[in-house]
Amino acid sequence: MKFIKQNLFYIIATAIIAVLYLFPSVKLKIKDLLFPVAAIENAITLQDSDMDIQLKGINVASTNLKNLKGNKLIFLNFWGTWCPPCREEWPTIQKLYETKKDKVDFVLIAMQDEEEAVVKFMKENNYTVPVYIAQSPISNNVLPKVFPTTFLLDKNGRILLKEDASKDWNSKSVHGFIDNVTK
Repeated sequence: MKFIKQNLFYIIATAIIAVLYLFPSVKLKIKDLLFPVAAIENAITLQDSDMDIQLKGINVASTNLKNLKGNKLIFLNFWGTWCPPCREEWPTIQKLYETKKDKVDFVLIAMQDEEEAVVKFMKENNYTVPVYIAQSPISNNVLPKVFPTTFLLDKNGRILLKEDASKDWNSKSVHGFIDNVTK
């Protein structure tokens, strides 16, 4: 017992190093949390063909996603009213929208959903974030494998952030990240 008390720091440090060595995904996740901007250098840029998605506006005018390229950051979220994690993150998206809509174009695409269900969901919750339904095929480079899936794209279409799960989009780290890349 005395040995453990005297060497607790070394035991913990060795355990952490072992986890990082044995599970590279943990190392990458920690790196992304501590140094999110470093990931930008390795980011993929979407081509115009990837962004050529005709969008029917539910609470805004219809448009094509490629028309937004070159203006601001794009918050691109794929969701559905039928998806519990999607519904869970909606309040945080609404709050982010309210504070960052001057710096970011928000595009939330309802997938596998009926327009009436989307309209009802928006009205019941008083959500004002721009919502669309895709009217043309979506490129495999952005087509989500899980829901929700969110991309934060720079004005050139480069993927700065991709999240394949529900997230608190109104967190300090998200606000700080947006502020850093829009300077």
